Amino acid sequence: MKIFVCIKQVPDTETKIKITPDQNGIDTTGIKWVLNPYDEFAVEEAVKLRDANPGSQVWVLSAGPKARVVESLRTALAMGADEAIVINAENLDNYSTAKALAEVIKAEGGAKVIFSGKLAIDDNASSVSQMMAEFLGVPHSTVVSKFAYNGENVVVERDVEGGAKEVVQMMTPAVVAANKGLNMPRYASLPGIMKAKKKVIKEIEFASLNIPASDIKVKYTGFTLPAEKPPVKMLSGDSSAQVFELVKLLRDEAKVL
Repeated sequence: MKIFVCIKQVPDTETKIKITPDQNGIDTTGIKWVLNPYDEFAVEEAVKLRDANPGSQVWVLSAGPKARVVESLRTALAMGADEAIVINAENLDNYSTAKALAEVIKAEGGAKVIFSGKLAIDDNASSVSQMMAEFLGVPHSTVVSKFAYNGENVVVERDVEGGAKEVVQMMTPAVVAANKGLNMPRYASLPGIMKAKKKVIKEIEFASLNIPASDIKVKYTGFTLPAEKPPVKMLSGDSSAQVFELVKLLRDEAKVL
């Protein structure tokens, strides 16, 4: 059984983001890039599925600048993935990313199960897995917090609003987008890290996929940083005085009362 995991490399949450002078993107200078946290759950579940089904293989796949993205691919390899593929590309939107991932999966002979994270923490779009499933013509489910495979189909439990759970059964092949709580991702072991460094990562040029430029439908412009937050006001006096001042500020300044 072939299992694919689609991952994305994102800026670390502690990174201080800067906007380019033309406001058409972020300045990548000095950014620390990491494997998208939700994709870690996807890698872990894929490795668990592989281990429970002898003879299976986990392929990890990502699109982006190959000089940078291979670092996250090697992280996934160190976690236990068997093989890795990078689609060398720049400035793709979610639609063209999903199409490129689907084309490569089809070219590699397809997969029984395709995992991904429910979203990437940089743009929070939460759309690539659904579009990829559409391009592959297979069922999908997202925000998945429980997964089971019985050979012919998968049964997942997904989180819905209000704290409720929804159970979905899908015939394979299928796309499963992982949510937090699906598992506890393993740390990469030292032998795994050393082995991952020696792995040859297959490289595919985005241009070779024959996806027309017109399929890149979103042009990112007008980036701005959030406005600076106003300074914190410290209230003094006893508890009664503080409550009186707080209510006054909420009514007269914040206008919430």
